[in-house]
Amino acid sequence: MQIRILVVDDEQDNCDYLKLVLTREGYEVVTTTDPTQTVEILRGSDFHLVILDMMMPQMSGTEVLEQIRKYDTDVAVIVATAYPTVDTAVASLKAQASDYVKKPMEPEQFITAVRNALQKKGLSQDPEADLHRAIGRTIRDARKTQELTLKQLARRTGLSVSLLSQIERAESSASISSLYKIASALQLRMGELFGDT
Repeated sequence: MQIRILVVDDEQDNCDYLKLVLTREGYEVVTTTDPTQTVEILRGSDFHLVILDMMMPQMSGTEVLEQIRKYDTDVAVIVATAYPTVDTAVASLKAQASDYVKKPMEPEQFITAVRNALQKKGLSQDPEADLHRAIGRTIRDARKTQELTLKQLARRTGLSVSLLSQIERAESSASISSLYKIASALQLRMGELFGDT
């Protein structure tokens, strides 16, 4: 599925920068410097996420967010501001913003915020990669809880340290057989590796 993102910022340079960062990650991006057009643009197409500047001359980000929520209560919204205050954070969260971030942000932090906002809505650019990351995180957490090294887990499973490391870092997908060996060695049910408790 192609994730569509609308960037609303009165500064064209910010729009261009965010579009560059987001398109490199595979997202489809539309930008506008006119916040009064936000709802009209949302009506014209399905968007999964709106990135909204807080301080704009025509309308405040809070006003735009309120309009967005009157039109669409489900779209994820990240509010970005160079001048964060408790009042704007509270107003944004009351209007159901997915996140409230301070500008400028490093590209990696920004992409993480975007992914988190989309995941809260059950959306992902790459659901298979998300599954591999979740499995790897579960294995790593269980191994560390039991105070096992990769070498010890390798001995218990008969799998190589290298393969286990790649699975934990989501660099390699594991076969069902490998997952069964890992789950058995960690005394987990197979479903627990997939988040089933």
